[in-house]
Amino acid sequence: MAKPYDPKAIEQKWQQEWEKQGLHRAEDDSEKPKAYVLDMFPYPSGAGLHVGHPLGYVATDVYARYLRMTGHNVLHPMGWDAFGLPAENYAIKNKMHPRDAVEKNIERFKEQLSLFGFSYDWSREINTTDPGYYRWTQWIFLELFDQGLAYEAETPINWCPSCKTGLANEEVTAGACERCGTKVERRNIRQWMLKITEYGDRLLNDLEGLDWPERIKEMQRNWIGRSEGAEVRFTLSGGANTYDLPVYTTRPDTLFGATYVVLSPEHELVSTLLDADVIENHKDVHEYVAAAAAKSDLERQESKEKTGVRLGGVTAKNPVNKEELPVFVADYVLVHYGTGAIMAVPAHDERDFEFAKAQDLPIIQVISSDGTSLGEVKEPYVGEGVLVRSGDYDGLAAGEAKKKITEDLAKRGSAEPKVNYKLRDWVFSRQRYWGEPIPVVHCSECGVVPVPEDELPVLLPEVESYEPTGTGESPLAAIDAWVNTTCPTCDGPAKRETNTMPQWAGSCWYYLRYIDPKNDETLVDPKKEQYWMPVDLYLGGAEHAVLHLLYARFWHKVLHDRGHVSTNEPFQKLFNQGMILGPDHQKMSKSRGNVINPDEVIADYGADSFRLYEMFMGPLDQEKPWDTQGMIGLFRFLRKVYEQVQAVDEQLDDNDPIRMPERALRAQLIAKVTDDIESFDLNTAISAMMKYLNERLSRGPLSVLDAETMTILLAPFAPHLAEEIWHEILDKEGSVHQAEWPTYDEALTKGETVTVAVQVNGKLRGTLELSRGTSEGEAKRLAEDLEAVQKNLAGKDVKRVVFVPDRIVNFII
Repeated sequence: MAKPYDPKAIEQKWQQEWEKQGLHRAEDDSEKPKAYVLDMFPYPSGAGLHVGHPLGYVATDVYARYLRMTGHNVLHPMGWDAFGLPAENYAIKNKMHPRDAVEKNIERFKEQLSLFGFSYDWSREINTTDPGYYRWTQWIFLELFDQGLAYEAETPINWCPSCKTGLANEEVTAGACERCGTKVERRNIRQWMLKITEYGDRLLNDLEGLDWPERIKEMQRNWIGRSEGAEVRFTLSGGANTYDLPVYTTRPDTLFGATYVVLSPEHELVSTLLDADVIENHKDVHEYVAAAAAKSDLERQESKEKTGVRLGGVTAKNPVNKEELPVFVADYVLVHYGTGAIMAVPAHDERDFEFAKAQDLPIIQVISSDGTSLGEVKEPYVGEGVLVRSGDYDGLAAGEAKKKITEDLAKRGSAEPKVNYKLRDWVFSRQRYWGEPIPVVHCSECGVVPVPEDELPVLLPEVESYEPTGTGESPLAAIDAWVNTTCPTCDGPAKRETNTMPQWAGSCWYYLRYIDPKNDETLVDPKKEQYWMPVDLYLGGAEHAVLHLLYARFWHKVLHDRGHVSTNEPFQKLFNQGMILGPDHQKMSKSRGNVINPDEVIADYGADSFRLYEMFMGPLDQEKPWDTQGMIGLFRFLRKVYEQVQAVDEQLDDNDPIRMPERALRAQLIAKVTDDIESFDLNTAISAMMKYLNERLSRGPLSVLDAETMTILLAPFAPHLAEEIWHEILDKEGSVHQAEWPTYDEALTKGETVTVAVQVNGKLRGTLELSRGTSEGEAKRLAEDLEAVQKNLAGKDVKRVVFVPDRIVNFII
């Protein structure tokens, strides 16, 4: 009688055994080909995991286990992204210290992850809040500082009044803080900035060599937003003074169609003109500038209503025709794009067109498709074409005119070719407590001075009150004993930097620390780094398509330039899993009440069934709703496997030609599962195993080789059950996860078998599944073994045998 399938007993048993053996530890010095398989590490929230979180973890575990069985030395680590706003906000809400909250949450996450039997190398576990870790985060900051890539600036930034901190542009979604949903404001605050813009071209161009989803590459391209154009210098006049006003444009060919000029509300000339009291409508302009400060960049860009105020008494001279143009301040122009000022050509730009219509400004067409057709401009013409109404440039194609006009203005000192980016320098500091201290001091004599390397890490001090101040200062600023220090250069009094780093800092380089997590002497041992890098597969959610990936690539390139890493890019292959929705087809959240706890599902069905179900739900990169009822079919499949391998027919000879159909089925299964794992079509791999088992059993019990093959193929998906079968039923030595992945005869996967009719005096008595091209003698022998043939030939003389290759064996009696 078959032993019953008891996943709870099986899974606990093998998880303990794997841990005791250190089965999943990677070797830093191995002759095997390496494979670095990485999950985007989680920040451990107090809510713990729901059933959507493990989706990617299961997929990488399947892949990592498969790679080990195909002869690879696999690095598959896990750690915790534990600094930043999520952890601090949770601590504030629950009235506990962030460090205590993080420790508690990590313990909970690790407890839950352990239930799944993931093959992580826990000896390499990292935590971004560990001083031994963030010492090196601070060290990388000093590398950036030394290269002039980290600098201080008082700049307009996104300010979240709820989180009471500055936010990078990437952390603002639809005008609101991505963490708490509060509408952001604009504030001028002293910030640390990182010059990611200096790496714009490389971040853009190096995307081409990466095996990433095209949509993710396109998101990165759009965020970087490289454009080629010209910086054209207008002359602005206000009162008795004139000012040089550079304007960036991608369309210098439309200069003759400029009918007004716009300054962003934050443009320095606006405040200069207001202070000089040369703007006739001073009050209106001042009020408009103040109102614009309360809007986010995204809100300003996406607003359908284009608003602005004309600067009374101020004009700008167009360098191509010397015409005096009115000047406006309008919030649809952003200070950090281009020069913060635009020449407005309403006939050839949609936003300028809308503004001109609202302000009743001239709209002059200077490009047409054929160079002749002109009439009332009912909508802007934004395509290429031929210049008209453009003086000496009439008749030129737009592309030629761009170059010619720029060259001519350059000769007069009024223009120069320019490349521009939408990408802005990274706002790097946060006015919060729970983050890495920025390792510099401020000295009245020496200025900003880096903390010496041998004094790292600059430890985050213990505090009683860590709530954000909302004043633009971090809570650290109130700790005099910590703030007041000595300048490393002159030994005079100095003050520590009190802003902290953003959450993204620790996640910019964590993949390197996994390679050498215990190294106290250097960031990462060069030999280990050269062996393991780049990451061969990086899997995580698409929500990190811009922020994390862009930042990590930037830091990695800086480290490469400084000689600390050997590769130009960190992540060679990227895969983004889809989201698991609640049973109501909505995103899982406590407020909706649709969160499913994985602990409860595993308690009922086991981790192997859970793993199989998540991979079986649909394509890995697509959204799909959770349905616990769907688990039942996968549980029954595993139970069936367990029962059938206990009922193998040990007498079956897999080499017997009569078993060719079974051999073909087995070869096709191996090929299918292998190909599907490598392409991450994991749902169809599971489907193939289920179909195989049913079809194979329709032909009789499994052979020993059938059972062994099925167990190995199932091992990456259902590791506990496979290990149990391997040892307790098949009586094998060593772990199934160290077994060799099965090979197959490729000919058998291509339908290289034929059905041969067996006849007696022309009447069908049975069929044979034979390899194509089977000889007459072999076919005759196998046909004589059929029971129906033996019955019909009993006591008869066979006069001859008619053999039609691959079709018929006919005994004539």
